[in-house]
Order: sequence, then structure tokens, then C-alpha cells
Amino acid sequence: MLKVILVVVGLIALTIGIVWLIDKFVPKKLKPVINIVLWALIIFLGYLTFNSVYGEIKFNKLKDERYKKVIVQLIDIRDAELAHKTVKGQFTSDYGKLVNFIETGKFTITQRRDTTVVDEELTKRFGGVTMTKSLVLIDTLGFVSVKDSLFGADSRYKTMMNLPEGIGPAGSKINLDAGVLAESKIPVFVASVDKEVILFDQDKNLVAKEKEVMSVDGVRGSKLQVGSMQEADTKGNWPKNLSTNN
Repeated sequence: MLKVILVVVGLIALTIGIVWLIDKFVPKKLKPVINIVLWALIIFLGYLTFNSVYGEIKFNKLKDERYKKVIVQLIDIRDAELAHKTVKGQFTSDYGKLVNFIETGKFTITQRRDTTVVDEELTKRFGGVTMTKSLVLIDTLGFVSVKDSLFGADSRYKTMMNLPEGIGPAGSKINLDAGVLAESKIPVFVASVDKEVILFDQDKNLVAKEKEVMSVDGVRGSKLQVGSMQEADTKGNWPKNLSTNN
């Protein structure tokens, strides 16, 4: 955009210069018509400059508004996936299974306590002298619903995979993948949506530029996402100004 502005400003300066030259060297009879045409051109070029700057300002505002709405859903998906891993030991790439888990799954409430018991083997080895050993006992206190813990009475988890209304073409969904890292077998997942989908109705040049962002104060890369299939990471790739829950 900076190049466009510089070109337009240069053309405006050139046009003003031409107006000045005309005023000095063109016959008086032709000056009024030529001046009107040139000033009209100056006004038009000024409009293009304003519109190019204001257009990007509007794009950035709309972009951030849409990102914030999608991030809320990505965080819900992450919370649901982390709960699934806590209970099931792995993530899932199936939204149907994830929703069903939220509705039926339960967290186990446990209590850890230390205790000391007689070590019979050591007691025998030391000729009957009582020897003890420390143990950590995990007591199950009860169970609590995953749905109540994460969403309470809110049923938004049923549609957390769908992009909000007005964002993306009709029927657009957030992509979900899950698996394990090849070497360590650590469970991983990623929920993502291409920026081009979120900004489907915006200027293609501005969208292409947005997909190349790699700065820390912007959404890095071509997608808005949480998690990763390349490393054990459950963070989002958005800056703090869009959400405090990275």
C-alpha cells in the first residue's frame, strides 16, 4: 500500500507542477479549461490516496473483529480437547465424538495423601526390627460432569465448530486434526481456519498480505489456529490484544 500512496502523491505533485507551468506558458484562452481538467485530476488522485489508506484501516478493524469471534470458538475447542485428553488420554479429530464426550464425560475428583506402612521385607531382613516405607495414596472422592465444568448451562459447544454468521462462506467450519508425534508418541491436536475463509469477502490483495504476517503483534501465518501437529503446543497463534487466553 505504501508504494501506491507514494505513486499517487508523486502524480499529484507532478500535476500541480504542470498546473504551474501552464499558468506560466499556456495562452490565457486555454488556461481555464486545462486548469479545470488538471484540478479535477488532482482531486481524483487525492481521493484515491485517501481511499487506499482508509480502506486498509477498515480492513484491519473488520479483520480483528472477526478474529476475536473465531478465537472464542477456538478456545472452546481447545478446552474441550484438553478435557478429552485428561479423561481419555488422547485428543480427537472427530467433532461428533468431542460433543458426545462433553455431554457424557466426567472428571474424576481425587485426593492425594501420604502415608507410612510397615515394610515387611525390610523388617524380616533386619531381624524383626520394624522398618517402614512411605506411600502416596490417591483416593477417589467423586465425579463431576465435563459439560458443567466447561460450559455450565450454555450449549455453545454444539456449534463451536461452525464459523459465526457472516464470517466465511455459508457452512464453513473450523478444521480439526489430532494424532501423536512420531518419535515421542505425545498426543497433539490442531484446530484451524484459513484467513482467506475468514476474510472471504475482502480485498484479495489485503488478504494475501495478511496471510504473510509473521510479526508478534499479528496473527502469524496463513491460518488462525490453536494447537499444532508438529509439536506439543496447545497455544493459539494470535497476539494478546485479540484475546488474553493464548
